[in-house]
Amino acid sequence: MTAVRVQEAAALRIDEIYRYSRDRWGEAKANAYVTGLFEAFESLAAGGIASRPIPAEFGVDGCVFRYEKHFVYWKRLDNGDIGIVTVLHERMHQIGRFREDHERDEA
Repeated sequence: MTAVRVQEAAALRIDEIYRYSRDRWGEAKANAYVTGLFEAFESLAAGGIASRPIPAEFGVDGCVFRYEKHFVYWKRLDNGDIGIVTVLHERMHQIGRFREDHERDEA
């Protein structure tokens, strides 16, 4: 079975999502949102989520899918696993933030 690896930049973004949600809507809502996000990762690994290629202007190979208010950027790792590169809110500048997070994981 394909494993999902949450890379460092994505883990940091997920922590930010949790804290923001908890502070804004409470712990139960934050837990539900992040749990749903991880369920989406597992569904992706099982082939249950459609993704589209990351736009060429991002300069990397990979795919993206939407989970509620966030875009999940991922790539296939050398061993066949799925690497979650980053998770960005729909209102964030996607290209700039993606490049920051991708470079962090490439270093």
